[in-house]
Amino acid sequence: MSLFVSKSLRSSTTAGLLQRALHTSSARLNGSRQYGSRSGQPSTASSFSTLPRRTSLPVNTVVKFVPQQEAWVVERMGRFARILEPGLAILIPFLDRISYTQSLKEVAVEIPTQSAITMDNVTLELDGVLYYRVVDPYKASYGVANAEFSIMQLAQTTMRAEIGQMTLDTTLAERNTLNHNIVQAINHASESWGIACLRYEIRDIHPPAKVVEAMHSQVSAERSKRAQILESEGERQAAINVAEGAKQAQILASEAIKAEQINRALGEAEAIRQTAFAEAQAIERVARAISESEAGEMAAGLHVAQQYVEAFGNIAKEANTIVVPASANDAASMVSQAMAVFSSITANNKKLMPKQPTPPPHQPGRTRKSAETIEHNDAEHGSGGFGSEQIGH
Repeated sequence: MSLFVSKSLRSSTTAGLLQRALHTSSARLNGSRQYGSRSGQPSTASSFSTLPRRTSLPVNTVVKFVPQQEAWVVERMGRFARILEPGLAILIPFLDRISYTQSLKEVAVEIPTQSAITMDNVTLELDGVLYYRVVDPYKASYGVANAEFSIMQLAQTTMRAEIGQMTLDTTLAERNTLNHNIVQAINHASESWGIACLRYEIRDIHPPAKVVEAMHSQVSAERSKRAQILESEGERQAAINVAEGAKQAQILASEAIKAEQINRALGEAEAIRQTAFAEAQAIERVARAISESEAGEMAAGLHVAQQYVEAFGNIAKEANTIVVPASANDAASMVSQAMAVFSSITANNKKLMPKQPTPPPHQPGRTRKSAETIEHNDAEHGSGGFGSEQIGH
């Protein structure tokens, strides 16, 4: 093997010149063949065309060193032989030829500005950047004539198709979704090319001038609407707060009035109760005094007769009242009627009242003395129990 390498090195110059001549002649005969480009020579969109691009390829010098992140496709006698990986590579002179060099690095390709029509018939001007990488050097060399140019065209058509399925508002609001859909569509279409689209970024979206003006007007109207809504919400909240305050004030005032009325009613009820209790005590004492002695009954009868006569006197004061007693000329009959009423009431009360206990032995003498005193008083005021002067008075 070492002998073969030494002989090859001796004739390296002659082999290089011969291979260059063969390469030049084959390129002239087959102008439609396209060769890959070396890494480190990025191209722009303006440099691509439908014709294949010719670039210089490494010459077979028997011993070659493949750079890192590159793959060299070797053909032997015009047929695919192998793919050289980074590092040392030994080639057979005159038989092996490096036909394609593919860079395995991530490549950024600028997508030129293009027109696209949205679902709502708005024409947009868009441009972007496509990032791709060669994952299969064999497919990238033999599956497509110009991989970079083809993927650029695919990106443009895919972007037009995706925008045609979206409205203007959706396109502007969901740019990430649009980028994701474009990447998925490109990867599905370029699977046989040995190329993987890593990502796609839309840089600028230019709507028509009238659409931009309408969008600005819409934004202004939306901001004005929000301002009016906020202002109305503030006024509404203020009115609610005022109403709530008035409501609470009325509730507190009504509660105060209620408490005042309750206190007044309780006071009046307590006063009535105390008055009734006092009257009941007075009546009870009067009744007890009347029931304990006959003189008390006579005094009560006299008081009733006085009230009876006074009542007739008050009635007679009214100009529209006519009093017709049973005997208008006899006042004594009026008194006797009053006494009869009182006697009837007293008799009924005695029936209802419980019997009094028997008085002790010394009580009869005291009773006779009280009776004598009453008779003496009657004698002084005249016969009949009630003097005519007292009744007339």
